[in-house]
Amino acid sequence: MRARVVVLPRPDILDPQGRAVGHALASLGFGGVQGVRVGRVIDVDLDDRLDRALAAAQVDAMARELLANPVIEDFAVEWPAG
Repeated sequence: MRARVVVLPRPDILDPQGRAVGHALASLGFGGVQGVRVGRVIDVDLDDRLDRALAAAQVDAMARELLANPVIEDFAVEWPAG
C-alpha cells in the first residue's frame, strides 16, 4: 500500500519559491493566479500486510517526526488507489 505525504509551508510563512513561481506564471501570460505555494510530495510504500489503522498511525508519526518541519510546515496524508 502507498501513502502520499503532501508537505506545504504554513499559510502564515513566507514562501519565496511560491512567490517566484507566481511571478513567472504571470510573466508567461497566465492570468488570474492569486497565489502559489511550493511544497513537496513524499510517497511511502508500506507492507500490504499492515493493518490500515497501524499504517496510518505510522505514516502520521513519520510525517511529524521527520518528513515535515512542524514549526513552518503543514502536512496531509493521502492514500492513492492502486
